[in-house]
Amino acid sequence: MVKLRAKCILVGDAAVGKSALSQMFRSDGAHFQKMYSMTTGVELLTKCVNIPNTSDSVELYIFDSPGKEIFAEFCEKMWGQPSVVCVAFDITSTASFSSCGRWLERVRALSQGLQVPGVLVGTKSDLSSRREVEATVAQEWAQSQGLEYFETSAKEMENCDAPFVCLAQGFHALQNQIETV
Repeated sequence: MVKLRAKCILVGDAAVGKSALSQMFRSDGAHFQKMYSMTTGVELLTKCVNIPNTSDSVELYIFDSPGKEIFAEFCEKMWGQPSVVCVAFDITSTASFSSCGRWLERVRALSQGLQVPGVLVGTKSDLSSRREVEATVAQEWAQSQGLEYFETSAKEMENCDAPFVCLAQGFHALQNQIETV
């Protein structure tokens, strides 16, 4: 049995639902806050993810970051070297999707040339009637960046675990590759 630890950087514009997503994942769907105050510092959450078909696990240290530009430099100092990255956007906001490249670039700049598994998460899928970003567009962009794509709804507790399980599995696989080289 191997227990790994991974630093997960969760980024995206303000009010896209990063905190709701991470809270729902950590609490197994038991903690959806209807009222959030804007994240102004890096909030740290942890959760252990069991890797299917193994006795291994990955403990994710999720750095939930504020989405305001004013906090970006502070956040980068807090992040250090990431193990995995989760870039989130609101499917009802083209502007939040357009910012994903900038967020991903910031996190990758800290990776010192190492491979960092990542996911792109379209949040608020329960608001599909107000969708501005088509899933196919997001999927294509994610693939072009080497990311997996997921859509989630923290409010409906839909698919909130999947991005983080994917990240844990990607980190676990990468660590196994490193050990066999």
